[in-house]
Amino acid sequence: KGKKYSCNGAKLFVLANGMGRNRIAFSFPRGYGLAVERNYSRRLSREAYRLIKQDLVAGYDLTVLIFQGNDTILARQEQLKLLFVKAKLLSEKA
Repeated sequence: KGKKYSCNGAKLFVLANGMGRNRIAFSFPRGYGLAVERNYSRRLSREAYRLIKQDLVAGYDLTVLIFQGNDTILARQEQLKLLFVKAKLLSEKA
């Protein structure tokens, strides 16, 4: 069974996958906005994840539920870092 962690604007679902790498997906609740807004937010989220993924512990399936609001790269990076710290997925070198 997986675990969930939340912060202001996002929620993280974590499940061990037994692989040597992480897999991640970004999802949005109903009514998030138009497809253009969802795609922009997804691109921001992917880039924010790309910048911190080398500091994460491997072997998990991650799903991030993004709520409408602060769509900037810095805000998204802080959200993801906070979620990964809560889930104890950031390695010691981070």
